[in-house]
Amino acid sequence: MEPIIRVEHLCKTFNVKGTTVDAAKDISFAIEKGDIFGIIGLSGAGKSTLVRCLNLLEQPTSGTVTVDGKSLTELSEKELRLTRRDIGMIFQHFNLLMQKSVLENVCFPMKITGVKKSEARARAMELLETVGLAEKANAYPAQLSGGQKQRVAIARVLANNPKILLCDEATSALDPQTTKSILSLLKSINETYGITIVVITHEMSVVQQICRHVAVLDNGTLAETGTVQELFHSPKTEAARKLILTGAEQIQRMSGEQLVRITFSGQSSFEPVVANLVLKYKTPVNIMFADTKDINGSAEGEMILQLPEVRETAEQMIRDLREKRLGVEVLTHYVG
Repeated sequence: MEPIIRVEHLCKTFNVKGTTVDAAKDISFAIEKGDIFGIIGLSGAGKSTLVRCLNLLEQPTSGTVTVDGKSLTELSEKELRLTRRDIGMIFQHFNLLMQKSVLENVCFPMKITGVKKSEARARAMELLETVGLAEKANAYPAQLSGGQKQRVAIARVLANNPKILLCDEATSALDPQTTKSILSLLKSINETYGITIVVITHEMSVVQQICRHVAVLDNGTLAETGTVQELFHSPKTEAARKLILTGAEQIQRMSGEQLVRITFSGQSSFEPVVANLVLKYKTPVNIMFADTKDINGSAEGEMILQLPEVRETAEQMIRDLREKRLGVEVLTHYVG
């Protein structure tokens, strides 16, 4: 099946005060129809530039963006406007019309496309019901919380029945509990309407809660792509490790000690891994960090262990861990 979004060799260059800035450098990836796809990177990685190229709000310097079989750069202005109706977008700061009621905000995109007023109001009420805000129809944005404003923005973007929803740091201005509820709503919309969702974020917790696949950006380049589980268990690049490793700063300060990160899921999480190592080798193993995460509905765990200073013992422990089919990554190597 042809992906709903295909990006090939995309480059975007800006000229800033006589200096050339490469915001996107030879980026290629594909997004399957109905997927929830995360684009993640630290500040300055090129995420916002990339997402604006997906609907041609930014014209790529070179490369192609194909959406639902159409190469966007080859479309006329009229064709591009029509195609953009299939690509909804929600933002960090909601972008609601402050002088209009909640109902009027949701009706607004339908008004632009010529939908009859009675039909638009009926559709808007239906969408407000979907996002849990039907009772706020006559309220104004200033009377809403941040989470409620984002729900109105989601209802508004659904009004024209998009095939794709781009979420540019859509939960960055929200507290953790509200973020969780908005991500649950987006997941429900994906399952109910089959809308492909692209989530742009700098927070790995957002990707882990909602996304199935992820692309890691680093300084304008694509560092790696894969499933969220693959990224969690075995990040291949330094950029991905920085995003994955919760205790990264502390780990860097422990250089010279034998540290390993193990990851596990399912039944392997019930085995007393550390206790078994201590019993077998009769030497301490320190747990430097431990956590469990809900990754797209699946319980996944990680530990960072400090192994004994004796090289042979540490290496044998690593072999034992790998034989148990746990994810094992050596973070720092024995220095002796």
